[in-house]
Amino acid sequence: MQSIFPIVVFGAVALSVVMSMVFFAGRGSGGSMYDQIGAGGISRDSEAPNRDSEPAVSASAERAEQEREIRQMLRAKSERLERRGKPALDIDGEIARLLAPAPRSTPDAGLVEEVRQLVQAKNARRVRKGLEPLDLDAEVERTLAELNP
Repeated sequence: MQSIFPIVVFGAVALSVVMSMVFFAGRGSGGSMYDQIGAGGISRDSEAPNRDSEPAVSASAERAEQEREIRQMLRAKSERLERRGKPALDIDGEIARLLAPAPRSTPDAGLVEEVRQLVQAKNARRVRKGLEPLDLDAEVERTLAELNP
């Protein structure tokens, strides 16, 4: 009796080739279940509508919505204060204060001096490379504006 090992090996290889062809042929009709993994609403290839196709909201509409939400929160806070026996909030005054643009802060002297030293070091490197030095005051102002937009 001959060894059964070569028959088993060749049979397994032949079976795997046949199964591979069947799977490959079946893949073209409708796709595989594995191709649909991750195709939910949060994937990039989702069939959900694209946010870019939505109309852009104007800045005034965003500001109005922001004001409505702040007004709602301030009313709730004012009602809680009144229930505790404290005076009510001036809602319009609070909204004006909260939505007012933040004042531009002037940088402290230590930061200005550090930036000045940085620009001086940058100028020294530029001179060593044979380049023109930068205007010290203009570069300090530009760097400070970059650090505090």
